[in-house]
Formats: sequence, C-alpha cells, structure tokens
Amino acid sequence: MNTLIKLGIGTVAAILLANASLFVVPQTRQALVLQFGEIKRTVTKPGLYAKVPFIQSAIYFDKRILDFKAQPAEFITKNRTNDVEERVVIDAFVRYRITDAEQFFKAVKTEANLNSRLNSIVLSSMRRVLANHSLSDLLSNKRSEIMDQIQKNVNAQAQSIPLTVQETAEKSRTMRGFGIEVVDVRIMRADLPSDISQATYERMRKDFTKEAQRFRAEGEEQALAIRSGAERERTEILAQARKSSETIRGEGDGEAARISAAAYGRDPQFYRFYRSMQAYKRTLGTGDTTMVLSPNGEFLQELNP
Repeated sequence: MNTLIKLGIGTVAAILLANASLFVVPQTRQALVLQFGEIKRTVTKPGLYAKVPFIQSAIYFDKRILDFKAQPAEFITKNRTNDVEERVVIDAFVRYRITDAEQFFKAVKTEANLNSRLNSIVLSSMRRVLANHSLSDLLSNKRSEIMDQIQKNVNAQAQSIPLTVQETAEKSRTMRGFGIEVVDVRIMRADLPSDISQATYERMRKDFTKEAQRFRAEGEEQALAIRSGAERERTEILAQARKSSETIRGEGDGEAARISAAAYGRDPQFYRFYRSMQAYKRTLGTGDTTMVLSPNGEFLQELNP
C-alpha cells in the first residue's frame, strides 16, 4: 500500500514538474519566456519547449494578421469646388501583424494597449492627410492613394521618425517602435455629420424639385407645340379633304346631269316613267305618310292602266 501511495505521489509530482517546465507553441502563435518579468528568449517556431519550472513563464502572441477598428471620428476635408472646409465622419480599420514579439512586449505589453495607441495614431494620420483632400476624393479612384498616404503616416508616427526618412529606408512598413507590421489601412464608411446630412438633403431636394419643375414646364411647352402642330395639320387635312370631296361631288353631279340629259334625249317617255318611280319611292315608300289623291290625278298617272 505504501508503495502505491509513493508511486501515486511521484506520478503527480512528475506531472506537475513537467507542466511547470514544458510549454507548447502552436503554429499560429509565438512565445516569450519571462523570468521575473524579464525576457529571456523568444520562440517563434511551433513545438514543445522547456523552461525553468516555477521561475520562468511563457506568454503568447498571435502571428496571424490582426484587425483593429478605429473609433468613428469627425474630420475636416477641403472642398476644391468652392475652397471651403467640409466635415465628414469616417470609420477606419487597420490590419497588422506582430513581427517582433520582444519589441511588442517592451513597447505596449498587450494588444489592448496597442489598440489604444493605434487609435490615436490612426486618427491623427487621417486628420493630417484628409485636410488636403475633399470628400469627393474619398469617393473616387483616389481613395487607394489616400489610404496609402495614411498608412505611411501611421508607420512614421509609430516609429517617431520623419516620413521622408522612412520612405528612403527601402520603403519599409515595419513599426520598429511597436514590433508590428501594418498590412493595410482602409476606410469602411465616410458620411457627412447628421446636421450637414439633413441640410444637404434639403438642398438636394429643393434642387431636384426645381429641376423637376423646369422639366415639367419644358414638357408642357413641347406638348403644347406638338398639339398645336397636330391641330393645324388636322385642319389642313380636313380642309383639303372637303375641297377634294366637293370637287368630286361636283364632278359626280355634273356627270349625273349629263347622263340624265342624255337618257332624256334618247327616250323621253322612259325617263318620265323612271322619274315617276323615284317620286313614288320617296313619297310612298316610308309607310308613315297618309295622302288623299285623286286616281285620275297627274301624280298617279303612271299607275293607271
């Protein structure tokens, strides 16, 4: 029994000793070995490593690209149309990678501290760059160029060196002061402040209303001109049609008179008979006329045997 107890105690002690003296570095992380808060070594390759138990400790930092979202802030831009200042609210984010864990730990200790420092650096860099650009530049193909300028300013401020010196140093983007590399700086959203947005909306509404009224007036003027032209054309067509119809009718009447005269001259008796039949048809054909006539009268002489 005593042997089992001793074996169990030894096993537990060995596990505790191994846990205190060994640490694992994942592939996505890097580690610093500290002894009483002092950095002893940096581990960047994944694997199992040893440290002095109970004296040394390991802290980890991510090797992947990290995101940081700066707080929305109001900036002053330059309107190049009328050379006046414009206020704009911008949301931006930064992507960075920890390249020097030892320098990172010495400078900011944690990612939270870095984010606080980055926020002020990003805002000051954006304020400096955007002062020379307009809101329309942010919404055009110049946006990438502006972002590059902001990124260079962020690097320069973090390293506390002039921008021209940084550009001549092989255009390195590494922040030696913080031990990180800025991968990207981008604007997510650029809006006008609420008061300016409302005023802009009202101005645009009035401008569009005025433009719509102008279009309506021009449309009504064009419609009136079209209607007038159509009415004039209609009147001319009707007049020409009446003229043509009167001409045709006159020619027809003349031809009818000629035919009648020719028929009368050829057979006067048949012509009188034909005229009498037409008169009977017009007078007696309706059926709603009552007439009192003498059978021996001249009107009915064609009906007498």
